[in-house]
Amino acid sequence: MSRVQLALNVDDLDAAITFYSKLFAAEPAKIRDGYANFAIVEPPLKLVLIQNPGKGGTLNHLGVEVEHSDMVAAATARLRQEGLVADVEENTTCCYAVQDKVWVHGPDAEPWEVYTVLADAPVMHEVPSAEGEHACCEAAPVQLGTSPSTCC
Repeated sequence: MSRVQLALNVDDLDAAITFYSKLFAAEPAKIRDGYANFAIVEPPLKLVLIQNPGKGGTLNHLGVEVEHSDMVAAATARLRQEGLVADVEENTTCCYAVQDKVWVHGPDAEPWEVYTVLADAPVMHEVPSAEGEHACCEAAPVQLGTSPSTCC
């Protein structure tokens, strides 16, 4: 099963969990420090909440969750064939999960990932981001009118 992913920045994680639990009549699939996700059956949606004070209500990134790594590889090949810059990350730790993924950016620099979860992880990121670098679930800023590079 594939499903669309919507990752939102939230100011108050507890309030967001309460709201989205009511909205979708579902409980979070995973809750960690500053992070929660919902695996909503109907409509098929992976909703990710990332505590990011001062940026609440904004989009963090978008994605499509797929079942297997070969589906990520197929998406990568298709995206590259379409002429898109596709940045691949294999066996990377992001959002408390080990993942294979590919990133592309839309025409307005919105980051999209096609990914599969390989395993649960005890940490949000593989390595804490240094000053000026971007965490895996935080889109790198892209100046409009330029070609975006990798998100992570």
